[in-house]
Amino acid sequence: MELAYPYLYLDAAYFKVNWGGRVVDLALLVAVGVNAEGYREVLVVEPAGGERKEAWRNLLKGLVERGLRGVRLVISDDHPSIRQAVMAELPGASWQRCVVHFMRNVLAHVPQSERGVVAEELQEVFVARRRGTAESLARGFVERYQDRYRRAVEVFAQGLGEALTYLDFPGVHQRHIKSTNVLERLIREVKRRTRVVGVFPGEGSLVNLATVVMLRATEDWAFRRYLDMGPLWAAEEKPTKIAT
Repeated sequence: MELAYPYLYLDAAYFKVNWGGRVVDLALLVAVGVNAEGYREVLVVEPAGGERKEAWRNLLKGLVERGLRGVRLVISDDHPSIRQAVMAELPGASWQRCVVHFMRNVLAHVPQSERGVVAEELQEVFVARRRGTAESLARGFVERYQDRYRRAVEVFAQGLGEALTYLDFPGVHQRHIKSTNVLERLIREVKRRTRVVGVFPGEGSLVNLATVVMLRATEDWAFRRYLDMGPLWAAEEKPTKIAT
């Protein structure tokens, strides 16, 4: 049965696991989707030796084989392996670079004493609901700081386009689709609930426990609509204006 999930969030977390008699950091890949009715679902929880392109491609390929379709936007952190996997397995989908992580990357090149002020100006760019406004604010940011914090401005300019993809989608959705916060909160809950374990005896025990924690943490998702998908469908069904 094919299922449409217009929005797809991807992220990974690392856990200590006993692997062949030694302790290693094992990546747990997680995908959360927002379905055509606007409800969130945990779609897959899968272990991987690292966040390699092959691991993410296999995860997405498995979802597609299970019937995943209709993905308009993938939201994730800036991992080349994720971007490459999305291009290969979901060629019609756009990609949104998580704004929260992007801002941290920019601020990492600003002195600690100045980060508060710079962060406020960065935030102004990403609360704009129109691309023209956001790009105008971005130009002002570059002009103000390009001489003082050259590297920060370089990072900002290089990643801005990928961080503003959300502006191509309905305004009522933008706050929810410009970051991976919905998935990060879920991963934090898994880490909080599994902290006492320390080192997992194997990948199976990690996946089983993480899945149980996620299912319990998301029990109310089936009863709480996350997004009204009407604006997305209305925008897609709007007839194209033909110039005469």
